[in-house]
Amino acid sequence: MYQEGKAQFEIGVAFFRSATQVVRDLGVLAAAIYRQTQGKLRVLDGMAGCGVRSLRYALESDANWVWTNEGNPELEPLLRQNLQGNSQTVPGQLTFENVQRLLHRCAANRDYFDLVDLDCFGDSMPYLSLGLGATRIGGLLYLTSTDGRSLTGHLPLNSLRSYGVVARSHPAAQEQALRILLGALQQQAASMGLGMEPVLSLFTGQTYRVMVRLVHKTQLQTHNYGFLGYCHRCGEYQTVDWLKLGRVNCEKCDRPATITGPMWLGPLHDRFYLAAMQTLAQAWQWSKRVDLLTTLQAEATLPPYFYRLGEIGKRGKLHGLPSREALISALIAQGFSATTPHVDSQAVKTTACLGDCVAIARRLQP
Repeated sequence: MYQEGKAQFEIGVAFFRSATQVVRDLGVLAAAIYRQTQGKLRVLDGMAGCGVRSLRYALESDANWVWTNEGNPELEPLLRQNLQGNSQTVPGQLTFENVQRLLHRCAANRDYFDLVDLDCFGDSMPYLSLGLGATRIGGLLYLTSTDGRSLTGHLPLNSLRSYGVVARSHPAAQEQALRILLGALQQQAASMGLGMEPVLSLFTGQTYRVMVRLVHKTQLQTHNYGFLGYCHRCGEYQTVDWLKLGRVNCEKCDRPATITGPMWLGPLHDRFYLAAMQTLAQAWQWSKRVDLLTTLQAEATLPPYFYRLGEIGKRGKLHGLPSREALISALIAQGFSATTPHVDSQAVKTTACLGDCVAIARRLQP
């Protein structure tokens, strides 16, 4: 018997990774804030596995109703035992069917949910429009992708086939992966005459998770849905508008830039929603999640890339690197915004260009 949060459950032969508890913790916090502000919470857990997410949404987020679905009918005894064996039985229903057919039927019947959680394995593109279609306006869609090699540019033809994106590899490719997912969701929502707003985006080292809010008005614009350019010669990044795709050269050294896109170039997270989640995490004494939410808030509106400390040292031919904290403090003192990205603890996310980072690091050399 395992315990996570308030949920007690068995795993059996179901797939379960204890290392991704952080993803479930953030989902529970976000759902609890929704329940507090909207007065209700109706959840669809489309790929339930052992049922831990359904249990936690019911027991910790105070969901009114949880539809637990699992595509593998062999897990029925395990799921029934887990969902009915706790001190509080999960209110809702349990089904065993293909999640794509289920989502399609929900949309066709106008059976919309406040939170749709799809813990996909591999390519998540087949579930984007279906997931949005089952989410009510103002509701949340929480989506997983484990297709990291495609999203980070190691399999560019796969990313083109799945997401309609030519992904290229560069030092900030993990954030790129999150932005490709957000961009695909944005485009799918726009095709439905709707929009989406990112609530949170998370890379855990192996999986990519994004939570978005479905809204009435499309958010897709040329300034926030476009391309990211990277110069392999000087290491600088730049954002590229659709209307400037004819010939893109690096703004610093005028050499051709490597282009990835289209992707979401706007905020990664909703700072105000994260602040509410952080307050709740403090009340629940989840200190590690409080720290993570602080990091996410700090990076929310910064440019769609970051610079690794090693890259700064290499480009500047520095004999010694200052500490990350010293470099960030110096950047802020120079009038730039700067923080540590959650994706890479040995990097700096800032409004400064790489050249400015190198110049400041050179002055701070030990």
